Amino acid sequence: MPAKKRRDPGPSVKDPETYEALRDDGASKEKAARIANAKAAEGEAVSRRGGKAGDYDDWSVDKLRKRAGEIGIEGRSKMRKDELISALRNH
Repeated sequence: MPAKKRRDPGPSVKDPETYEALRDDGASKEKAARIANAKAAEGEAVSRRGGKAGDYDDWSVDKLRKRAGEIGIEGRSKMRKDELISALRNH
């Protein structure tokens, strides 16, 4: 199997290896860049934080829509709960 050709993610991504690993795992370009840049700035501490918000399945639809609005997900007002959860997890 041939090696996967890597494209340069650009100068705004500070940790290209982490970015590519996240993209390979299915993260969006925006999410991968956010995490890679946070890791470059803060080191491994980035992977230890989080887990405080709870599971999206336990959130109300109103709370999910509010969070989707905070991060700029389009079409959130017409999404069902399962669609909102998927959009938030894959953003």
